[in-house]
Amino acid sequence: MPVSRYKLAALAVLVILIASAADAGSHPLHAATEPAPSSALSPLAQQGKQIFGFTPKYAAAWTGNTLSCTDCHLMDGTVPHAAPLNNIANLFPAYSKRAGRVITLQQRIQECFVRSENGKPLPVSSPQMKALVAYMQYLSRDGVKGRSSPGRGLVHLPALTGDPSRGGAVYIAKCAACHQPGGAGVPGAYPSVWGPDAYNTGAGMHHVSVMAAWVQHNMPLDHPGSLTPQESYDVAAYIHRQPHPQFNPAYKRY
Repeated sequence: MPVSRYKLAALAVLVILIASAADAGSHPLHAATEPAPSSALSPLAQQGKQIFGFTPKYAAAWTGNTLSCTDCHLMDGTVPHAAPLNNIANLFPAYSKRAGRVITLQQRIQECFVRSENGKPLPVSSPQMKALVAYMQYLSRDGVKGRSSPGRGLVHLPALTGDPSRGGAVYIAKCAACHQPGGAGVPGAYPSVWGPDAYNTGAGMHHVSVMAAWVQHNMPLDHPGSLTPQESYDVAAYIHRQPHPQFNPAYKRY
């Protein structure tokens, strides 16, 4: 029996709706809604995962922008070559070249708060710090003390010189749809990459080579890894040239 064109049209609409529903909440930076508690995590680690994914909401007193930890450490710190935190707890205490001394995991978290979050150091004794450490210990449960996990850090790119002019064109073509032409992003979905809600000048992402390596492997969101190393350096140089909050020198020990 032939299928009418009306039934075909209805079927097409149904397929679109199903596809849209399947895609909802699949954003690799943030879920559309906060995830349900996982039975594999302790209550404290689950709280840490919430803070990690929604940092301005759950650690508001210590953040100075709209960024969450998972904006850089994608998928709650689990994506290879997106600064993952698998086994991170087993790598501390560790020497910090930036600090010039051996630091604890808690001190490394404080560095992120005063630099990437443009905020204040999270107190070591605070419930939020204890929760974040518990979550990172959970991510390290299968690791080996002192041994990095596969995919740690960022991809290695050749040392190149970025061209901000070319980078501006890359940004408009590949980045602006999510991060917006003015770099402000969409809070809770796409992070700000410059302006008052972005990381400050003391953050790792403010180094062109760091951002280029992160971008090349992880962006654009719908086609990660599609930019060449040169394009990645160019767009990183363009973003670097835009205004960012100044790092507070009072926190230079972090």
